[in-house]
Amino acid sequence: MSEQIRERNIVWEDPLKGASEALQLSGLEYFDKIKAGELPLPPLLTALDFHAEQVEKGRAVFSFVPQEFHYNAIGTVHGGVISAILDTAMGCTLHSMLPAGTGYTTLELKVNFLKAVTIRSGELKAVGKAIHTGSRTALVEAQLVDENGTIYAHGVSTCLLMTLGQ
Repeated sequence: MSEQIRERNIVWEDPLKGASEALQLSGLEYFDKIKAGELPLPPLLTALDFHAEQVEKGRAVFSFVPQEFHYNAIGTVHGGVISAILDTAMGCTLHSMLPAGTGYTTLELKVNFLKAVTIRSGELKAVGKAIHTGSRTALVEAQLVDENGTIYAHGVSTCLLMTLGQ
């Protein structure tokens, strides 16, 4: 039995360069430097072939086209990939609202999978938005949608806000 072997090569830059500079920048300044090519993309985006479409204060949009390398054992996109793009949109949505010296970590991530994702799904976008940002915690959400607005998954995340560099 001869099967066609697929291969994929991935190249990325040192992620700690961007992480160390992020401490000195507001969230929007950080994303502007990434967009300008002054800071590297996080390696996760390259590894999973996610693309930043838009990041503005309180909103982030990331896209991907489902590929075979995203698949699980039953021939659909793995739930971890779907969770990762939703988490990316939610995290960047929150980060876009933070001042310099403020960071966050995820306290809780919940994802509802509503429709199977396959290579036939076409380009999908994770659209993140802020629900509430307090002094200690934030609540963000994201939906994974196709070009017709069909929702494939919905995520909600609670994050802890913290002062960095102390």
